[in-house]
Amino acid sequence: MQIQHAVAWLDHREAKVFFFNRESAESVRLATTLAHHQTHNKAGSIDGKRAPENEAFYHDVVNALQPAKEWLIVGPGSAKDELARHIRDHHAHLKDRILGVEPADHPTEAQIVAHARSFFRAADRMLR
Repeated sequence: MQIQHAVAWLDHREAKVFFFNRESAESVRLATTLAHHQTHNKAGSIDGKRAPENEAFYHDVVNALQPAKEWLIVGPGSAKDELARHIRDHHAHLKDRILGVEPADHPTEAQIVAHARSFFRAADRMLR
């Protein structure tokens, strides 16, 4: 399969990366090795901030996305934005591959791919 488009759905525990064309889709699953804990003041954190980002996990997601030329990043919470920031900060030569970062709760795999196909059809029309 010639790989033009990919969509990555991720939260702080796992990532699902889908490569697709009009006829087919392939997927890769990645899981973080670190537990993600949201820390608040009442839980003992002075500054009320979350634990540091899992850089190794984001590097793994970027490596998984590499075969595709255009990327859509989706997911609930802040992980999608953290991945986009990670790409800009640590893989600046790849940042132009990101065509969109969008919220997506917990859709099925079929819904993720269907949304991404629709997104890239619209994006392709806009780029012409």
